[in-house]
Amino acid sequence: MDEESADRSEGFGERLLGLLLDRAPHLPPQLIAPLIAEEVGRVGGRDVSILLQDYAQELLVPLPGRKLHVGQPEPVIDSPAGRAFLCGEAVEVPLAHGGVRMYLPLLDGSDTVGVMVLTLDDDDDDDVGDDDRRLLRRLAGLVADLLVTKSAYTDQFFLARRREPMSVSAEIQWGLLPPLTMTVPQVAVAGMLEPAYRVAGDSFDYALNDNILHMAVIDAMGHGLDAAVMATVAIGAYRHARRVFVSLAEKYTYMDDAISRQFGPDHFVTAQLIHLNITTGELELVNAGHPAPLLIRDGKVVRQLDSATTLPVGFGGEEPRIKEHTLRQGDRVLCYTDGIIEEHVSGGEQFGEERLIRCVNRLGEEPSDGMRADLRRLSHTLKSERGGHTSDDATLFMIEWRGGAADHLAVLD
Repeated sequence: MDEESADRSEGFGERLLGLLLDRAPHLPPQLIAPLIAEEVGRVGGRDVSILLQDYAQELLVPLPGRKLHVGQPEPVIDSPAGRAFLCGEAVEVPLAHGGVRMYLPLLDGSDTVGVMVLTLDDDDDDDVGDDDRRLLRRLAGLVADLLVTKSAYTDQFFLARRREPMSVSAEIQWGLLPPLTMTVPQVAVAGMLEPAYRVAGDSFDYALNDNILHMAVIDAMGHGLDAAVMATVAIGAYRHARRVFVSLAEKYTYMDDAISRQFGPDHFVTAQLIHLNITTGELELVNAGHPAPLLIRDGKVVRQLDSATTLPVGFGGEEPRIKEHTLRQGDRVLCYTDGIIEEHVSGGEQFGEERLIRCVNRLGEEPSDGMRADLRRLSHTLKSERGGHTSDDATLFMIEWRGGAADHLAVLD
């Protein structure tokens, strides 16, 4: 493409994105899909699909809508759509009759909310060029923003993602969760929650405030709606404490007071609370009744992250003692709830921590597609090892410290 043609193409792309920005804010959710298909058609694309991750995080399911191509769900693992989703990069698959099927991740910041799929036919005069790719990436980013914004006041996207009936407790928990993944140059996090459609007492939360990553994983006692309500109070108290800028030990005290006052002395919530300085790798840990987190280095579990004994939240325990650890660049910390290791396998024995560690180490020998993909593989492997059963809530939450903050922030000086 010559310079004049490139300038015309860029100008066309800017007008197209501007048109979409002008029209989208005032459209009801059901008209977003036809608008996306129409705008993709303006750049020569066809057979447009919007794929959203199902709640079990196993499939990418098509969003129904007028003018959209609605095919079969695609697996998150080992499919072109899954690769685009997990890696956050476009995947192109040449077609036998000519042209290319493009899979573009829908990125809301660093969180991938889905994949936009479309076909571009070969032009006799030109293949898919860099300008086309750049325009489609920008279009995909805008589509992601529209999906996130419109999802706040429609059930359309929820219904597409839901593959089976969901309990009331699970509805509460999914509404409580932050984005399942977050990535910045210094740190990445990802979480998995099972069973997706019946989860009750397990939850997690995190926030990155300045250079400190705040993280909590909790497990409320009991099952069903009672556990979900208790988990909601625990996470609410944790967020309140985090937002009034108290210490890690004081966060525990805030949560303990809320649970004991609301539910009495016979109810409790186990919890892990972490502060991670993303500049230095210094980690502070309070472990109140959870299995100890695992430190993973170069794909292998090297040790547990030990901590002082602390009573579960709600028992009126003393202010906890903070245990400090220092991470190396590239280290991962795996937090998990007891539902992972207490599931009974064939023969009646518990799955156990040793099996968990063997699974982590075995997967660490395989090529990594990034932390998000690795955590999903671990979750699916553990479920397979347990015979597909998840009788209790089971949560995995992973932190990867990448360091190098000063280098990444230098561009802002």
